[in-house]
Amino acid sequence: MANNDARVAREAQAAEQPALLPPVDVIEHTEGITLYADLPGVPKERLDVHIDGEVLVIDGEMGLEMPKEMEATHVEVSLPRYRRVFTLSRELDPLRMSAELKNGVLKVRIHKAEHARPRRIQVSG
Repeated sequence: MANNDARVAREAQAAEQPALLPPVDVIEHTEGITLYADLPGVPKERLDVHIDGEVLVIDGEMGLEMPKEMEATHVEVSLPRYRRVFTLSRELDPLRMSAELKNGVLKVRIHKAEHARPRRIQVSG
């Protein structure tokens, strides 16, 4: 229980910190949805993707480290974090989810729940 309390505290603190909204594409298909989020500079070790109830949370921190002897003269991206929160449809099954990070793009697949999937009805006669 203490581990869960610590996670809730971290979540509350992370939600209060300013973060960039990564661009996201959501594609719906017969099996469910596929979500693509652009997260340049975020290594897998600093990426947190989880579902809490009906909420999908994507939270990542950029891993671009500046050498100590160098100083940035121009910075366009001043926030080192990305955060996006989505409310999931009840048609989706949070237990059937996968995530992959490749070349700065996060791909999340969430399958539809069995009750929401199209099914063929056998006709007797």
